[in-house]
Amino acid sequence: MGGYLLSWRGRMEQKETGGRRGFLNALLGGGIAAFLGLIVYPAMRFLEPPKLPVAGVSSVLVGKASELGPNQGKLFKFGRKPGLLIRTPEGEFRAFIAVCTHLDCTVQYRSDMQIIWCACHNGRYDLNGINVAGPPPRPLTPLEVHLKGDDLYVSPQA
Repeated sequence: MGGYLLSWRGRMEQKETGGRRGFLNALLGGGIAAFLGLIVYPAMRFLEPPKLPVAGVSSVLVGKASELGPNQGKLFKFGRKPGLLIRTPEGEFRAFIAVCTHLDCTVQYRSDMQIIWCACHNGRYDLNGINVAGPPPRPLTPLEVHLKGDDLYVSPQA
């Protein structure tokens, strides 16, 4: 009977040691994971390019209205971002920040399909800048178009 009691105590000590060991392993693993998170998260934020505001641009001369025929588009520089000016088949002028709302690729006007198209993931916007197909989550940022004589000016919407 004494041998049985000793073996039972030995098993209890092993269980307690295993329980403590498991707890300490979990504590150590959690500490290592937290430490790596403190290193990896800032590194990933550093590698991601910053979002640059459009601010600082009041108005940009894009070109002459007579140079852009119906159902044509033109890319231009609007501050630090690309802009897209479109003359619709009806002759109206529309302008947008030419940055896809999915992954910031530059969009272009496809006159054959009469859509604004992002080549990165086949995102599509209608001529009002509304996302209609593909992965873009939001519409394009619209800009105001002003016609002064034959000159086309684009500015942020008020």
